[in-house]
Amino acid sequence: MTGFEGVLLGIIEGLTEFLPISSTGHMILAGSLLKIQESEFVKTFEIAIQLGAIAAVVLLYIRRFLKEPKLYLILAIAFVPTGIIGLLAYKYIKSLLFNPISVSIALIAGGVVLLFFDRLAVRNEQRAEGHEIEIKPQTAFIIGLFQALSMIPGVSRAAATIGGGLAMGLNRVRAVEFSFLLAVPTMVVATGYDLYKNRATLNAAHLDLLVIGSLVAFATALIAVRFFVGFISKRGFTLFAIYRIVVGVIFLSVFWGKTLPK
Repeated sequence: MTGFEGVLLGIIEGLTEFLPISSTGHMILAGSLLKIQESEFVKTFEIAIQLGAIAAVVLLYIRRFLKEPKLYLILAIAFVPTGIIGLLAYKYIKSLLFNPISVSIALIAGGVVLLFFDRLAVRNEQRAEGHEIEIKPQTAFIIGLFQALSMIPGVSRAAATIGGGLAMGLNRVRAVEFSFLLAVPTMVVATGYDLYKNRATLNAAHLDLLVIGSLVAFATALIAVRFFVGFISKRGFTLFAIYRIVVGVIFLSVFWGKTLPK
């Protein structure tokens, strides 16, 4: 992997991790398009730079984490479904669905579903229900079930959790902010576990690429998170849904008929 590719992947990770367009899907598509060789280090790099994106959310929401101790219990409950299903199924999902064709199909299907959730968000706003509903343990658990769907590449963790929040009656901003907060324990555990399993691939020779990629992911995630909250409060998710569908169709046409990775 070159320095340019490391910076580009860092930008993609930071910009897409918290938007409802699938960071994993974009990383897979970018890697296929750039013909980046799938070495053990590349896999570790793609995992490690997520820590930069996580740090951006921690920085932006540090006051909530420090002042709301109850939040830790709610986030833990929301994480449980993903943790259990991840341990049982992620290995098989990764071997079967981590390819450009599956990602493209998931992007298209997710875009259609996101259009539905956007209409649901409008209805929640009109009823003003989202402003009154508290995120209780049962609400958090159901949102966690939605999040478990994001293990399929192209679905998007952000889209799944935001959709779950909207389905439970939250307004757009509250659903998005809870998605950001839930990303912290989810990504810390998933990233930490993957890094531990692949610790043999980490060495000092790759340190510069890891630092650069993580810093770029951190900076771009800061921009993306701040932009997203303001944008969806005014315009909703329609633009992201259309983007998903267009990108999915383009990449599906590019990779259709080609041999899928084993």
